[in-house]
Amino acid sequence: MNESLSDNYTSLKESARNAPQEPGVYIMKDEEGRIVYIGKARILKNRLNSYFAGEKDVKTATLLRHARSIETIIVANEYEALLLENTLIKQHTPKYNINLKDGKTYPVIRISAEEFPRIFRTRHIVEDGSRYFGPFPNIQAVDTMLDLVDKIFPLRKCRSFWGASPKKRASPCMYYRIGRCQAPCCGRIGAAEYAETVRRVEKLLEGETGALIVDLTGRMHDAARELKFERAAQIRNAIRAIGELAPDITVVDFDPEGRDYIAWAGESVLTTFTVFSMRGGKMTGREIFRARSAADERDSLETFIASYYSPAHPPPPRIYLASVPGEDPLSGTRRWFRDQFGYEPALLPPDERRHQAALALARQNAEEDIRRRVRERGAGPALDEIRQALSLKNRPERIEGFDIAQLDGKHPVASLVSFKDGVPDRKNYRYFKLRTVVGVVDDFASMREAVHRRYSRLIREGKELPDLVLVDGGIGQVNAARGVMDELGADCDVAGLAKRDEELWLPHTAEPVRLSKRSEALKVLQFVRDETHRFATTLNQKLRSADLIFPALESVEGIGAKRAAAIMEAFTSLEAIAAAAPEAIAEKCRLGLSAARAVRAAAGLALEDRAAAEKRLASGLAGEQGRPPQGTRRGKPPAGRPPDSRSAETGAALAQMAAEGERGYPQ
Repeated sequence: MNESLSDNYTSLKESARNAPQEPGVYIMKDEEGRIVYIGKARILKNRLNSYFAGEKDVKTATLLRHARSIETIIVANEYEALLLENTLIKQHTPKYNINLKDGKTYPVIRISAEEFPRIFRTRHIVEDGSRYFGPFPNIQAVDTMLDLVDKIFPLRKCRSFWGASPKKRASPCMYYRIGRCQAPCCGRIGAAEYAETVRRVEKLLEGETGALIVDLTGRMHDAARELKFERAAQIRNAIRAIGELAPDITVVDFDPEGRDYIAWAGESVLTTFTVFSMRGGKMTGREIFRARSAADERDSLETFIASYYSPAHPPPPRIYLASVPGEDPLSGTRRWFRDQFGYEPALLPPDERRHQAALALARQNAEEDIRRRVRERGAGPALDEIRQALSLKNRPERIEGFDIAQLDGKHPVASLVSFKDGVPDRKNYRYFKLRTVVGVVDDFASMREAVHRRYSRLIREGKELPDLVLVDGGIGQVNAARGVMDELGADCDVAGLAKRDEELWLPHTAEPVRLSKRSEALKVLQFVRDETHRFATTLNQKLRSADLIFPALESVEGIGAKRAAAIMEAFTSLEAIAAAAPEAIAEKCRLGLSAARAVRAAAGLALEDRAAAEKRLASGLAGEQGRPPQGTRRGKPPAGRPPDSRSAETGAALAQMAAEGERGYPQ
């Protein structure tokens, strides 16, 4: 393999490695941009990676020699991928695809365009105003659904009677007598009332199935209670058929009028626009357009529309867009359409579920492209922006973040997360079970202990220090950390990110640094801060959960430490105790019934206390309410327990955490 082919192979392999883990279609193009192969996948990343694993057959090897790029289109599910693949292969006839000139036609449900419509399955589309639903891959589910419709909605069955000038029958047929038809042929129902029945069928086929499924489920249970198992099975099959029809197909909808769906996603100055084009009721393609701009959303959208449409590529009658901020924000675009094309396409919000689904799919593709662009560019620009905004000595290639979690002094812990080049370096995550602040609420002292323990050890072992230490908090926490670093002689920059207004604090400053909410630098620092908070809170909750169990049970009269341990051995958790019947607790644990009821009630109250405490911790109230001034303490360690002791249940929680795969170790 020569150097050029080797480089191309590496590039294709990298594209496959970074493909989305979503269902969709992939398109391979040659060096001139011509489509040479179109494929579908349940998971795009897995399918594309398979091209570069193991031995390759002749067809695959030939394809990879001619392919120069891979594009992906994300869709909602594997079936939509099949439909879109079918459409695109017929449209582009790629060189290395199987010839699908005739293609496979999937069944649809048709509601005929007549005064008294019929409903039936067909594979042929007739453009006479009929409504179509589908296409559907599961013919059996279609037939089950139609059988259900036939039983619930008595629409007409006859075809021969309804010609150009139908005549009324003298008497209705058998279907009327068994309740399967409303006999419009005999004038037993008017067109308006019949149309209402048709509308109910359309709602069902459009996916408004909730009420019907609830009703059918009730009927199924009633039939089972009456021992009518065959009837119950029929209803069960009908419920399954409703779920398997999957009416929300975004890539095919039989609406012949042309329309575009435009969505976008942005990250800092990067913006990606995605256009899904529907022509003749089928998605004919997806186009991606990349832009770099500091303009706001409205200006960027207007600029894109003016560059996308041209006399050679005029706009369709309808264009669907997500909401754009401002009062009549696209008035200039409408005027531009009139001046350029002599007509104004309708710029519409997604007012129906099918349009909402298509627009959501377009946005998902735009977001995936933004992630790819950010990944390709790396975190370099964001790190440079951090250095400039905070006047750091070095580019912050290694950032370490700290956070404190505790609740009223119980189980104070600190978390340390490490980021390398803007990406989590999880093998260097650590946690600290704080020793000097047990029973007190002092975030500043907690921060000093955690920072001192971390960097005194690194200095002692001669290891590299980070470029930036980021603490979760304001000027108080920042000064506490800076003071420790100065004592240790550690030449690292220190900053803090306060949650309330997302302000950045530097040591010994009177005013914070404020970055734009779209700033890539701010997003990187928020990522670090949020990781530290998640890591600290997770450990704190585990420790408090373990600490809660035995005191809760021992609060019941007659239940000591041994009996509480026996109860926990029998039920393993407070949730299981609270859910158990008192009789079961009494039998398993050899308790009287009244004692069993008391144990069950104590477990329930303990769970309520735990939920309330976790809610307070998650909301951040623990650190904000009654925070003492820097350098002061409040409260004292619980009697009989020194500040640095570790209870048996706390040790169990740490062991459980290790078993569940949390990275890091206590220091």
